[in-house]
Amino acid sequence: MPTPPTPPASEGRRHSGGIQVISNSQAGTNEDAQLRAAVAELAVSGTDAVEVVSAGNAADLDKLLERGYSTVIVAGGDGSLHAVVNALYRRSELAERTIGLIPLGTGNDFARGMDIPLAPQRAAATFLNGLSRPMDLFVDDAGEVTVNAVHLGVGADSTLQAARWKQALGPMSFPVGGLIAGWAAQGYRLRVEADGDVVIGAHHKTLLVGLANGRFVGGGAGTLDPDARPDDGDISLVVSRSRGFWRRTAHAIRVHRGTHPLEIDVHRRRARTVSVFGEPVTASNDGEIHREITARTWTVLPGAWNFVAVAQALTGEREPDQPPA
Repeated sequence: MPTPPTPPASEGRRHSGGIQVISNSQAGTNEDAQLRAAVAELAVSGTDAVEVVSAGNAADLDKLLERGYSTVIVAGGDGSLHAVVNALYRRSELAERTIGLIPLGTGNDFARGMDIPLAPQRAAATFLNGLSRPMDLFVDDAGEVTVNAVHLGVGADSTLQAARWKQALGPMSFPVGGLIAGWAAQGYRLRVEADGDVVIGAHHKTLLVGLANGRFVGGGAGTLDPDARPDDGDISLVVSRSRGFWRRTAHAIRVHRGTHPLEIDVHRRRARTVSVFGEPVTASNDGEIHREITARTWTVLPGAWNFVAVAQALTGEREPDQPPA
């Protein structure tokens, strides 16, 4: 199992030096215009040189990261942030970099959980006024890192369905995918362990297993754990039992409202290590789909990376709702 890196002593320190902004080379015209506005906001500050680059695949990304900028801003969604953080983890460079985020994705769940405005120009201004703080990650026994959340079962099935509609429906693809997956859900026979304790055995059918670092999934349509924090040194584990269609529907509504932990068939706890074993199940890791998972273990890496956060994001104070981008 990988050894958690020593948490960096960067809390409260402003970013300095050059800034590398990495976008997805597949971005469309609208995203390009929003990115230009965000970069202009960064450049107005005049404190750092800004290099704007794009990556289309893992090899491109590695070459860009070799340039060694101490501050990297990801211009994209959860998948783009996932790709950059995983690349830096593989390079053993997470502790050396400071990461920022300008949301340009469809879901933007991590940004929502961190109170980063979804309008890219406002997000850039927020970055300039933010603080670099050590944040947690999860790493699995296949060596993949999780930034926001992993979920197995109906949540991942929903993400898989949403992907088929994303091009046409944008953010609305998430509730559509949820309806399709929820209608067909039968549950999976899984054994779930938290720090070696059995949370639920394979004799019960499980609807969903969620490991939350951030609060939101599904483009903000769902909340795995309303109390999840990416800086508390724990995995927020939520396990939901399978049930009939109408009870699943009520459960989906409560997930949207964040009140599902009150249900008798929902198990919630904090853990440092979570293991899942059982029949083949689909998993979603920051929106990246993995099929036919039969055994996997995740371990929390406390303070593994530096992220530029909104000052109020981790204090319990909430900013007013942000208008859509």
